[in-house]
Amino acid sequence: MNQTQLGEMERRFAELIWESAPVGSGELVRLCEERFGWKKSTTYTMLKRLCQRGLFENTGGQVMVLMSREDFSALQGETFLQESFGGSLPHFFAAFTRRNKLSHEEIEQLRQMIENYDEREG
Repeated sequence: MNQTQLGEMERRFAELIWESAPVGSGELVRLCEERFGWKKSTTYTMLKRLCQRGLFENTGGQVMVLMSREDFSALQGETFLQESFGGSLPHFFAAFTRRNKLSHEEIEQLRQMIENYDEREG
């Protein structure tokens, strides 16, 4: 499975950690039992998977975030863009706007983002 793709329960589990971190592993087990009806072994199996993907770290019974929700979402977007459009944002944009009309507000937001990016680079 792609490093940036999460199954439904992995995603829900990651969301729980992002909301709760830093969190003790015992507390995480309790939260997962409460929210998902999981046993301790299920929680630790899922935690191990997401730690191997570099999202979280479990050290000394403390679960810490290594990659924020926002950074993970950005990585997912970059991976999608690379895999689907050869990394070309203009190709993605052309495909998107072929089937979706942008509002004036969205167009202005995009202009502003590009201007801000140009200012940072300039």
